[in-house]
Amino acid sequence: MAGRVALDTSFLIDLQRERLQGQDQGAAHEFLRSAPETELVLPVSVLGEFAEAFERSDHPVLRAVRELHTLLDVDEASALVYGRLARELRARGTLIGTNDLWVAATCVSHDVPLVTANVAHFRRVPDLEVIGYRG
Repeated sequence: MAGRVALDTSFLIDLQRERLQGQDQGAAHEFLRSAPETELVLPVSVLGEFAEAFERSDHPVLRAVRELHTLLDVDEASALVYGRLARELRARGTLIGTNDLWVAATCVSHDVPLVTANVAHFRRVPDLEVIGYRG
């Protein structure tokens, strides 16, 4: 898999857990090994969700995540995609949470697949390419 993929918060959490447990064989590490040439990017809302776990914005783990990944900003195109997706999902009765909808809208507007553990959840979103990394 070449190109770029966006990481969801679930991926960052799993990766951090694996590292804290001294493991490099978990699902997140396996995904990284399977895609060594792939650029990993983060929607800014994912950074915000992940940052919630840290008391300081200069925590070494949080700093490393920020330095190692290109951030995908929420821009005008993302906001318009958000509005369309919210309307479509609400009409179908399959609306997802606000933060997840911002993640999805950012990925759709930047044309980047999302790597997540919440595959079924995000597959409800039209036009979003979803990649699962757990078995």
